[in-house]
Amino acid sequence: MTEQTSRAASAAIYRAVWRWHFIAGLVILPFVLILAITGGIYLFKDEINDAAHSRLRLVTPASVQMAAASVLAAAALEAHPGEIRSYSPPAGADRSAEVDILGPDGLKNTVYVDPYSAEVLGTLWDAGAAGSPAMYVVRKLHSLEYVGWFGNRLIEMAAGWMVLLVASGIYLWWPRGKGLGTVSIKASRGRPWWRDLHAVTGLYTGVFIVFLAMTGLPWSGVWGGKFYDIANELGLGMPEGYWSGLPASTVPLADATDRAPWIIEQQPVPLSGAASGVPQTLDQVIATVEKRGIVPGYAVSMPKGPEGVFTASVYPDDITYERVIHLDQYSGEVLYDAGLSDLGTLGRWAEWGISVHMGQEWGLANQVVLLLACIAMIGLSVSGATMWWKRRPSGALGVPEVPADLRIPRTLLLMALAAGVFFPLVGLSMLVLVTVELAVYLGRRRKHLA
Repeated sequence: MTEQTSRAASAAIYRAVWRWHFIAGLVILPFVLILAITGGIYLFKDEINDAAHSRLRLVTPASVQMAAASVLAAAALEAHPGEIRSYSPPAGADRSAEVDILGPDGLKNTVYVDPYSAEVLGTLWDAGAAGSPAMYVVRKLHSLEYVGWFGNRLIEMAAGWMVLLVASGIYLWWPRGKGLGTVSIKASRGRPWWRDLHAVTGLYTGVFIVFLAMTGLPWSGVWGGKFYDIANELGLGMPEGYWSGLPASTVPLADATDRAPWIIEQQPVPLSGAASGVPQTLDQVIATVEKRGIVPGYAVSMPKGPEGVFTASVYPDDITYERVIHLDQYSGEVLYDAGLSDLGTLGRWAEWGISVHMGQEWGLANQVVLLLACIAMIGLSVSGATMWWKRRPSGALGVPEVPADLRIPRTLLLMALAAGVFFPLVGLSMLVLVTVELAVYLGRRRKHLA
């Protein structure tokens, strides 16, 4: 191959990558904005919840001892009759106790109780791990669960494409002559300024964007499901000898508690040894799990039915203290007790990644860094859309032309296949885009021949 031919092939590959970077960027742009905006808000859910609901969540520490859990739960039931589903002791001296109660109307509410005076402070609709109705909406928007399974698949596709866009963006930025590519904004106005902004933002924040995309994928339906299955089949997910051979119910851990390790949340909870007798009291259960060293911030979920178990679980900021404990509801025997160290290698990595993804692991520094990454994602979307708007011909989409060099498909095919296998929904979207392109091409050719 001559030097001129090699240069031409390299230029053709560059144009092909640019075309796919351009098209994919426009296609997933709305989803990137949704992920970035809702993700940036949800990073500070605890701070937002405390500010918005301080009257419910925060109390003034008193010199008297906190009331027993049974007393606080009884106060909540007296004010809001129903069935207790879970109890969360105060996570600190300035925190209220939380009692989740299923009312006669079928709605579950969180009742907040002052742990010192047993005064009921008020209620909120139970939002689970989100902590408030507003944050529940943000969380559901983040995963597009309001659109059902299809919305979740769209977000999964967007996350996979985000990884490929960062990779293709670095390829497009990579210098092909002497010196470095654009590492600072040099242009002062117009489309060149937006181009520099786009390149520089992607260059400095790409690794964080890839991290957010990859650590968010375990929650997805297709990629996350496959990761879950493979990790457990290899013995790298769930603890070995899960449930220690105990009889299991049909209730998944995710339905039993809001605070469960992701890698085992779809596994069934065990059953109590007998279906009759006198159940343990809430005070006895709390004494047992606290004696075993569970950290503050945990919740105790009540048994579901006569064969159900008590489940104490915590998902703290420091993921090394993650814990799930199941107790027989009659004997109080601990049936299962595991933390992060009991999970397989992939399970531990996934749990750590999810914790960092949510801004928990390193406190405010974690939150601020990921907030900047979310802002960068918004900036990349805005700058990319602005460049497209400025370059497009009037009345046309302005999509880069299809490269005429037939070697391009052979050169990129393996990379496209690898990406499609690793990110199945990205592969499916590639096939859709190729089908559309072929249809447009054949339509134009037919029109030209006619």
